[in-house]
Amino acid sequence: MTTTKRAPAGVKGLHHNAYRCRDSEETRRFYEDFLGLPLAAALELGETKTGRACEVLHTFFRLDDGSYLAFFEAPEMPFEFKEQHDFDLHIALEVDHDHLLAMKAKGEALGLPVRGVSDHRFIESIYFRDPNGYVIELAARTASHDAATDEVTNGARATLDAWQRGKSKPEKNG
Repeated sequence: MTTTKRAPAGVKGLHHNAYRCRDSEETRRFYEDFLGLPLAAALELGETKTGRACEVLHTFFRLDDGSYLAFFEAPEMPFEFKEQHDFDLHIALEVDHDHLLAMKAKGEALGLPVRGVSDHRFIESIYFRDPNGYVIELAARTASHDAATDEVTNGARATLDAWQRGKSKPEKNG
């Protein structure tokens, strides 16, 4: 039997991750109409908790597990929207394998750029870009997922420790 470490008492899970968006309706069309995540809440904010006036719309899109992706449209606050690199920022959403293939076909039929299917050994993924420049990954678990993510047996800590040791080596002049 595998013993998996649990999050500390009090941390129950992810409620939401929040990102900036250019336009709330454009964002809604992608997340609700294309991906199928229902718009669950929209809060218009006119003042920050420190008493500063603001003009912000905060929207929440519900995932099947009860968590949310949230967005802030804040037109008066500068923000550099750019096409993010996968290594800098991407949002990975879990789907089953059939849905992964269906979304690939749906994206292609709509003329959206779709990357993948990429085999990462423990998940297979496809990638889109949302209207804000964020990379959206749809990921389906493979049969090896649970073993690959079992921190008791997969050697993740040893891999991290080796990486850290390698970074501390002085650079060779050459």
